[in-house]
Amino acid sequence: MILNYIEWNPSPEIFTIPGIDWPLRWYGLLWATALLASHFIMNRIFKQEGRTNKQLDSLTLYIILGTIIGARLGHCLFYGPLWDVFDGQGNLIEEGYLSHPLNMLKVYEGGLASHGGAIGIIVGALMYSRKEKENIFWLFDRLAVVVPLAACFIRLGNLMNSEIIGIPTTLPFGFIFRQIDDIPRHPAQLYEAIFCALLFILMYWLWKNKRNEKGRGFMLGVMCVLLFTERFFDEMVKENQSAFENSLPFNMGQILSIPFVLMGIWLIWRSKSQPKTENEL
Repeated sequence: MILNYIEWNPSPEIFTIPGIDWPLRWYGLLWATALLASHFIMNRIFKQEGRTNKQLDSLTLYIILGTIIGARLGHCLFYGPLWDVFDGQGNLIEEGYLSHPLNMLKVYEGGLASHGGAIGIIVGALMYSRKEKENIFWLFDRLAVVVPLAACFIRLGNLMNSEIIGIPTTLPFGFIFRQIDDIPRHPAQLYEAIFCALLFILMYWLWKNKRNEKGRGFMLGVMCVLLFTERFFDEMVKENQSAFENSLPFNMGQILSIPFVLMGIWLIWRSKSQPKTENEL
């Protein structure tokens, strides 16, 4: 029965300031919340482990830039289209990012990929580590605490935008995304947000209680294995984001998750032979 399902039709916009044609949107607010919450947790970590506010501010800049640039480039390159798309009569349907590179700068039009963001975080962390002469695996293990927290808020932003929707379902907790259609669907964004919240709790507990008992890279490995395994299975109840994925045995989100899971397994195995993380300074 239709009454069993959850009607979902929030406006993506919270309010518009008169005279300014740039409304405050839930997605932007939740992105900002993700960054602020992550900074708050990292501030506690840095203070407890003898790092300075200046170091944290520098890291924050590298990570924010890496995340946004990586997420945008990831969307453009992984989900395309890379070249112009035409219909059978030769009419332009959609501009490709490589055909029109300046379109990559139009972040305000939407289009951010989490796997690209993950790569951007890695690049930003490497640049910071080189600048501050910080052990990169010490840093990755601490970033592994806040990445799931940030991902939770971002997926809630996707939910408020009624985007990255799930496939049809008959389950009673299916969402009817009214801005899309009248079909009950899996709330795939909510599944991932809930999992990420639980993963953040686990990662924070590991940092609080086990960081001095495990070799460097262990926490990052655990986070990668759990987060991207969940992402692989969550993709099974999502609609494909691009038409070309329909012809693939796995969609792009699943394909991109596999290397992160394998890397996580390698990091956990490698950490057994690594020094413990205490007294890094």
